[in-house]
Amino acid sequence: MTRISIQRVYAAAAPGEGVRILVDRLWPRGLSKDKAAVRHWLREVAPSDALRHWFAHDPARWDEFQQRYFAELDAQPEVVRELRSVLAGHPHVTLLYAAKDEAHNNAVALLSYLRRHGTAA
Repeated sequence: MTRISIQRVYAAAAPGEGVRILVDRLWPRGLSKDKAAVRHWLREVAPSDALRHWFAHDPARWDEFQQRYFAELDAQPEVVRELRSVLAGHPHVTLLYAAKDEAHNNAVALLSYLRRHGTAA
């Protein structure tokens, strides 16, 4: 099973963190592709624009955001399959996100989803 870490995309790549996968729908502001050191950008696995705007990084909406996001993922099995395919090819990956909130972002929710479905260690 793949070991998955989470890190803000603006943090420098560190040795041993595995393959870096950006899981945001939009490219992070002010960050060059070289500096980001992203191997895969899976924008389709990110929450929809409508869900992102509704959530607006409001911690009071976190539980509902996760439920809605998980429903979006369940409705897109091909997107989840693509993510699992990328994960299966690497012993360790780091999911990258741009949000400032380290506890309430789509990468945290995505890791929870993957753990619930037996995909992540």
